[in-house]
Amino acid sequence: MTDNKTTADWEKLAERELKASPDTLTWQTPEGIAVKPLYTEADTANLAHLGSLPGISPFTRGPRATMYAGRPWTIRQYAGFSTAEESNAFYRKALLAGQKGLSVAFDLATHRGYDSDHPRVTGDVGKAGVAIDSVEDMKILFDRIPLAEMSVSMTMNGAVIPILANFIVAGEEQGVSRADLSGTIQNDILKEFMVRNTYIYPPAPSMRIIADIIEYTAKEMPKFNSISISGYHMQEAGATLVQELAFTLADGREYVRAAIAKGLDVDDFAGRLSFFFAIGMNFFMEAAKLRAARLLWSRIMEEFEPKKAASSMLRTHCQTSGVSLSEQDPYNNIVRTAYEALSAALGGTQSLHTNSFDEAIALPTEFSARIARNTQLILQHETGVTKVVDPLAGSYYVESLTSELAEKAWALIEDVETLGGMTKAIESGLPKRLIEEAATRRQAAVDRGEEVIVGVNKYRLNEEAAIETLEIDNRAVRDGQIRRLEKTRALRDPVVWQDRLDRLKYTARTGKGNLLEAAVEAARARATVGEISDAMRESFGDHTAMPEVVTEIYGPASSGDPEYQMIVSRLRAEIDRSGKRPKILVAKLGQDGHDRGAKVIASAFSDIGFEVIAGPLFQTPDEAADLAIEKGVDIVGVSSLAAGHKTLLPELVDELKASGGGHIIVVCGGVIPRKDYQFLMDHGVSAIFGPGTNVVDAARAVLDLAEGRLRNE
Repeated sequence: MTDNKTTADWEKLAERELKASPDTLTWQTPEGIAVKPLYTEADTANLAHLGSLPGISPFTRGPRATMYAGRPWTIRQYAGFSTAEESNAFYRKALLAGQKGLSVAFDLATHRGYDSDHPRVTGDVGKAGVAIDSVEDMKILFDRIPLAEMSVSMTMNGAVIPILANFIVAGEEQGVSRADLSGTIQNDILKEFMVRNTYIYPPAPSMRIIADIIEYTAKEMPKFNSISISGYHMQEAGATLVQELAFTLADGREYVRAAIAKGLDVDDFAGRLSFFFAIGMNFFMEAAKLRAARLLWSRIMEEFEPKKAASSMLRTHCQTSGVSLSEQDPYNNIVRTAYEALSAALGGTQSLHTNSFDEAIALPTEFSARIARNTQLILQHETGVTKVVDPLAGSYYVESLTSELAEKAWALIEDVETLGGMTKAIESGLPKRLIEEAATRRQAAVDRGEEVIVGVNKYRLNEEAAIETLEIDNRAVRDGQIRRLEKTRALRDPVVWQDRLDRLKYTARTGKGNLLEAAVEAARARATVGEISDAMRESFGDHTAMPEVVTEIYGPASSGDPEYQMIVSRLRAEIDRSGKRPKILVAKLGQDGHDRGAKVIASAFSDIGFEVIAGPLFQTPDEAADLAIEKGVDIVGVSSLAAGHKTLLPELVDELKASGGGHIIVVCGGVIPRKDYQFLMDHGVSAIFGPGTNVVDAARAVLDLAEGRLRNE
């Protein structure tokens, strides 16, 4: 045992080496945890969770007794792009190369419940996932993939009813009953209202949809996980690990309550709930986070008095961080992903997706996807990490982190309970505001160089080598989808189709019956994703979020930065000279709901002194142009993360010119390959800011453009 005398001896040695107190090495994390340079047995002396064993409540050391020593985690790579045919070919190659389960990425048109021929989705079809319009697409997607044997995960929340209905019917027509289908549907709408934004309906009917899916799958699909409660998108939006942990588990508690209110017994469904966490670069804390998640979920489930141990057992899928990937020196991303994958394994994940190194630039190529998949195969087969259950157990540092994360997350969960649960908390705006503030603080730390990102704000290359990227011909994909839609509509029985849609509308309107059950019948009659979504829209309406700009976060965090002070002073001088503040509209075009970058830019630019208009999500180019002209802005800054830039940005420039706004400067930022820069410049875009751009540098470039425009007025 380490005694006080031994610790005192260490402190003397450390002080001699540092010529200062070892306390100067204490690291304050974004979670508010003070990480000391040394942990000893004394730090774990009173931790209640110590002594637990894997497979036994509270499951801190893992949900299964033997964990990877008995069976390694499932390699479940998230993929989908272009058409169902292209994605199917990609899936079959991946399965032959060692992948063990499928995880389907849908395009944004599908996420938002639009068919590919809808005028609002011209730039979104097939770009950030696979386009699915009907059962015919779903059948092609899983052609020659035996659904009776293959576990399929589907990341879908907004249009969850038609997508799951189409999957069930595709299985039937492959000869697989719904009772034999295995996999997971994400079905986590609360986090959409917080961060991801691929919602369709308001919160109340959205919660009804979730309860109906849990009810239907509990009765009809015993091998299928009815919900994957996701913290991944929270961390990607900027949440600290404590926020990710607390809000994810609070969401889970809300879903359990909704299912019980539907009349279900907790043991009939709780064992099929699953979770989904991001794994970032704080290596040991990410591993501790998964351990704390299991500990807290077991505590939460005590409220519902389950009889089965599986009902209190947190099982999770993990994905390495997308935000940690950089456009600059992108091969560094291979190393980052490998460390994150190891952290997830040491934390005890049940399945894992590893990101490809080029995803900060474009959709992954087959080459980069193979490296990402092999990262997991090497981890499983060459490192020995699967030989021992919970190798980090007993670590003074990791056990202390597990306890501190659990304690801080529980306090935040209790705050949510005080507000009346997660739905009420979301309505109050608390989670969204806290996450946006955390994202803005982190960006300020990166811009100041306090948080080092190799190749981005330190150790940068003098010249970046070009890498091959994947490009999807959006127009060709959309044209093909429209042709298949027209054929599907022409061949279906119009009487049966209308009857099934009318039954779905009745179920939505009256609350009588199960929405998924009614949608399965509609899908069987070849109702499309858009038609099923619209049938529910008639009763539920659309959810519209009002954008808000978080202020006084970036500025105070950057107050000591001379570069920041210089741009603030320069902007004030321009305002004094011209008599007006440069006005910028921060816009999101298309169906991409990822708004972290847009929110951070809006917040930082506001603190710097620009007049900022935060545009609503999901605008078409003509709507953004109309808003820009109405507000009299000088600049439109478009945030693009979903590969629709070559369609949407030229349309915006053309709409501005056609509406008398040709003088308005258009700039853009986000996931845009460098090879597309010249195309965008040729089509009227004045500046492009890739991932990792310092916000102060971006503000300086935008001010240069604004000064030129204002002085020519």
